[in-house]
Amino acid sequence: MQERIDWLEEFPGGVTLCDREGTVLFMNRRAAEIFSREGGRSLVGKNLLECHPEPARTKLKGMLENGKGNAYTIEKGGVKKLIYQSPWYREGVYSGFVELSLEIPEAMANFVRKG
Repeated sequence: MQERIDWLEEFPGGVTLCDREGTVLFMNRRAAEIFSREGGRSLVGKNLLECHPEPARTKLKGMLENGKGNAYTIEKGGVKKLIYQSPWYREGVYSGFVELSLEIPEAMANFVRKG
């Protein structure tokens, strides 16, 4: 099990995990850097709802309640990112959300494949 967490620590994108109530369970190194102004790893154990202003708080609360994912892109300081929020499961039971924060290269190939 420890190997599963070790690779996440060095993963170049931010990975944040929370439970069904929104309590942060895990942040990898990159996520701690991304959220350093908000407290970095000190956010582990805190509730995400407290960190989000409206209307994001209401949206997040609904996501936690209904277990439906969300994806969007943002740009901050000239850096574009894909934010991908997905429910995670333990033994088939909805257990919370994982958020991936991935930088999008300025020039990125897009391949359309036939299905």
